[in-house]
Amino acid sequence: MFTSNTLNSSIRQRIAKGVAGATLATTALTAMSAISVAQADFPQRDIRMIVPWPAGGGADAISRKISSLAEESLPTSIYVENIGGAVTATGLMQLGQARPDGHTIGVLTYDSVVTLPRGNMVPGYSLDNLEPFARVTQEADAIVVSEQSGYSSYEELIAAAEADLGTVRIGVAPEGSGPYLAVRRLEKATGVTFNVISYPGSSTAEAEALLSGEIDAAISSLGDFSGILSSGDALGVVELSGSQNAAYPDVPPISEFGIDLETGSFIVLAAPANTPEDVIETLETTYHEAYQSDEFQEWVTSIGVAPGWLGSEEVNEWIESYQQKTFDAMDELNL
Repeated sequence: MFTSNTLNSSIRQRIAKGVAGATLATTALTAMSAISVAQADFPQRDIRMIVPWPAGGGADAISRKISSLAEESLPTSIYVENIGGAVTATGLMQLGQARPDGHTIGVLTYDSVVTLPRGNMVPGYSLDNLEPFARVTQEADAIVVSEQSGYSSYEELIAAAEADLGTVRIGVAPEGSGPYLAVRRLEKATGVTFNVISYPGSSTAEAEALLSGEIDAAISSLGDFSGILSSGDALGVVELSGSQNAAYPDVPPISEFGIDLETGSFIVLAAPANTPEDVIETLETTYHEAYQSDEFQEWVTSIGVAPGWLGSEEVNEWIESYQQKTFDAMDELNL
């Protein structure tokens, strides 16, 4: 039997629970609101862009150009930091360990997507720690010869290599890289043997070797060698592609010589894994606007690089497909 005191006690307990529940609900709503406001205010400070190569190469130039245009639509700046080493792993491991709030982003290249995962080269490196949100370029590799080499065409280069196997010196990035795989595939397709010399780091080292006469030819993108091509110190003789590069109409695609060999490089932008979706969306939108600008399109084409946009919904699937095709080619050559 309830007494008035029992009834009053029950009512007081219900009221207390109600107040506590309301307090918890208010606290939760406040927290959610704070998170929403924080994310809506992104960016709250300057954005750090990690380029995992030394300054001066093609990846560095493209990253700086598109970031300088992207920051025009933001209330803060985007500054580039070059952190080379371990075939891009040094910089990208820093990216993967950064706070996932969008204020640290970085650049993935061929080595980040293929070379490192293929060889398990660096303990702790994993693409699972990164969230790609855009691809901005996709460019073919090419064979460039030095002015001192005496070669003026792809046919002359191959003829010389065929006449005296192992004497034509060709510079590429280290074993496992795209250019290294390309020269081995070219040797198999043509039956020649090159004197392959590896240069760690960016294509800047290969450009210097071409200028000094240390090598006869080198493999990288035409954009990477744009400086020595425009000065006349080097000549592009073939692009490892199935179609003509409009920016370099005098450099034929290798398909013209009956060889099916397409390889090249790309620039993918990424944030740390677990970066909030709305922050990723802001980054993607900001860089897409920069990518679509007339200034970027004209500039990137002028250096011989093909623009090639993929958004966050497409780029991960593309990376997986690209990896598989490349790994299959490596298996075929026992690399």
